[in-house]
Amino acid sequence: MLAEGEYGILSTVGEDGQPYGIPLSYAYRNNSIYIHCALKGHKLVNLDHNRKVSFCVVGRTKILPEKFATEYESVIVSGTACAVQGVERIDALVSLLEKYSPAFIEEGKRYIEQKDAVTKVIRIDIDSLTGKARK
Repeated sequence: MLAEGEYGILSTVGEDGQPYGIPLSYAYRNNSIYIHCALKGHKLVNLDHNRKVSFCVVGRTKILPEKFATEYESVIVSGTACAVQGVERIDALVSLLEKYSPAFIEEGKRYIEQKDAVTKVIRIDIDSLTGKARK
């Protein structure tokens, strides 16, 4: 599910104890989750305070109205977030291209170069992973 999920919800906690969840595009590789973002923002302020995060991906769902239930699948990761640089950073951005824009890799690489100075890449190292499903 982590490899195939369309998006995930990153949850952080601010210095004031307030939780914050945000939907994000992501790539899963080498047992880590990679996200990209601007150089400033709420999630980064929270990560400066506390690098522990939760990341949730919901897979296929189907509402079963006659059973008052839903078929679903989900995975929840607990982990630690850190910024990455160098080759790992570029590899993570290319992984995002391969996942979301596979027909536009060369164009995407040029886009990465154009946006390099305004893009941060975060790796989430997975400490624990749980899943749940009803099928």
